[in-house]
Amino acid sequence: MKRELELLREKMRETGVDACLIPTSDFHGSEYVGDYFKCREYISGFTGSAGTLVVTLDEAGLWTDGRYFLQAAKQLEGSGIMLRKERQPGVPAIEEYLKQTLKKGETLGFDGRCIMQDSAEKLITQLNAQGVAVRTDIDLTGAVWKNRPELSAQPVWPLPVEYAGESSESKIKRVREFLVEKKADYFLLTSLEDIAWLLNMRGNDVESTPVILSYLLLGEKKLTWYVQAKCLSEKIKILLDMQGIKAAPYAQIYEDIKKLPEDASIYYDKSAVNTALVSSLPEKVKKIEGVNPTFLFKAKKNPVEVENERNAHIKMVLLLQSLFTG
Repeated sequence: MKRELELLREKMRETGVDACLIPTSDFHGSEYVGDYFKCREYISGFTGSAGTLVVTLDEAGLWTDGRYFLQAAKQLEGSGIMLRKERQPGVPAIEEYLKQTLKKGETLGFDGRCIMQDSAEKLITQLNAQGVAVRTDIDLTGAVWKNRPELSAQPVWPLPVEYAGESSESKIKRVREFLVEKKADYFLLTSLEDIAWLLNMRGNDVESTPVILSYLLLGEKKLTWYVQAKCLSEKIKILLDMQGIKAAPYAQIYEDIKKLPEDASIYYDKSAVNTALVSSLPEKVKKIEGVNPTFLFKAKKNPVEVENERNAHIKMVLLLQSLFTG
């Protein structure tokens, strides 16, 4: 049995947690994550890009899809973790497994920063109905992970309008018009791809994905970008200041949204914002849920983006031709 699994169970006993849920996700719902967020990999040894680990005091299971059945079976050998093949006959979904396994009075624990609000909401409702408590305020893997990698903090760079096809000022204006339509005072955005699109900024915090670990809170007149300071050069800071964008420490978002006026309203996509953030909102703040407007806006490519995509495909074809023809 893996030593990491034993240490996790010791911490579960200390904190009164009977089952621990460990997804693949980071704080932003990303499919691919940086080394800091590879908690499931650290505990299980499974390195695939998709999978969820559930650990109880007596057993452990890893749920993954058909792409990884062979890999997971090999990597889980001798770990004490059972492979649960998703969507196969006789294999319960994670929610069903937890409902069948946890008894009244027991507790499920997970890091609420890594579970999106819609999934957490569904799980909490179902388990609470059976008398099972759910804790979303504990990072049990982090508590036992020695020498955990640091959060990635790669340099940020701007994407020129000649490639974006639209300035960030124009994009922000469109989002504010959307908020007026929805009668919302604030927009909470945590999707890394959407933040990169909205601000016309790029980074390297996720391998092969040019995004920056950050959160964004947009109001009628103020926009705060929660990002690690060491990612921002003096040039970027000047550019942000010119655009009226305030940079704040990455984790400060959790404290700032607690201070929103109680008569305010906030718009967010509950499939793309973690439950820890939603839980931090003042109770009386009006919550307006819907699809991120940035997701819808960026889905419609402007002429510059279309042309750049065409050029990228041409370059790729030429590169492949050169590789195969020598």
